[in-house]
Amino acid sequence: MNWTPNRRQVLQAGAATLAAGSFAKVAFAQSIPTTPEEGAIKMAIEPWLGYGQWHIAAKKGLFKNSGLADVEVVNFNTDADLNAALAAGQVQCGNIATHTAMAFAAAGLPIKIIALLDVSMTADAMITDGSVTSIADLKGKQVAFEEGTTSHILLNYALGQNGMTLNDVEKVPMPASDAGSALIAGKVPVAVTYEPYLTLAMQQNNKVKMLYSAGENPGLISDVFVVREDFLAEKPGQVLALLKAWDAALADYNADTTGGRTIISEAVGAKPEELATAFDGVKYFSVADNKTQLTGDFVKKVVPEVKKAATEAGLLSKDVDLAKLIDTRFVEAL
Repeated sequence: MNWTPNRRQVLQAGAATLAAGSFAKVAFAQSIPTTPEEGAIKMAIEPWLGYGQWHIAAKKGLFKNSGLADVEVVNFNTDADLNAALAAGQVQCGNIATHTAMAFAAAGLPIKIIALLDVSMTADAMITDGSVTSIADLKGKQVAFEEGTTSHILLNYALGQNGMTLNDVEKVPMPASDAGSALIAGKVPVAVTYEPYLTLAMQQNNKVKMLYSAGENPGLISDVFVVREDFLAEKPGQVLALLKAWDAALADYNADTTGGRTIISEAVGAKPEELATAFDGVKYFSVADNKTQLTGDFVKKVVPEVKKAATEAGLLSKDVDLAKLIDTRFVEAL
């Protein structure tokens, strides 16, 4: 993830400028309509636990409670399909990995990061059939993972921490949803994927063990809510309402975690009991959390780490202006 060092010195003249800028920013935030505009919204999503609060919002009518009459949560099975739909304008907003948002920005695609949704700890990981017991043992081994995704970054990072590169393993590209199944079927000895596929694979074969997880570098794997710039300009009230719905869903989840996990599990195609411990590997972020994260740790620590990891993995070839990529107005307006 990418960070911007805090190097600002406030002098008397600078303080006056800062105060004026802050006032303008607040005024802009207050100009966002509190009543959503009319019209349907299509939001892109994948079967990942980190996006689960949207399923709660849909199930419990929290979109409507926020003033949104027509929100369609569109499911995609791969990052590539979701990214293509967002780039083509087939959906107005989406939930994507932080490194993907950077890649979009580097390519000149018109999106903004509006909020940090989640950080993965043990919910993104590398699993093995038991024949591989260390990262060093991966040399020359087949590894199943989805190229261009968080799995790609995690694998490359793990190898790099142990003096290796992707050239030291035999890459077996496939969707994250299939990687765990390939391991269980004996097609590969190692797979990199995310929940719910991790837990399901380990439950199907007790020899399957976790070898390395995103928790080795907290924040390396994170997800953000992005919105196309044309939609931001046309329907800012709807964007604000979407954030309200996420926040309401997270509050509901915290108040009734068992019920919330049931809704999310069913939405990603699993039984609640199958994912009893999987949720512990994900940290969700509220709007209040975002007010500090979007100007604090996320920007100063996580984003630079993600940017570095994505660049080293060959997924980011151009620099990104983070100041232009992140739009804090909607979080501030709430």
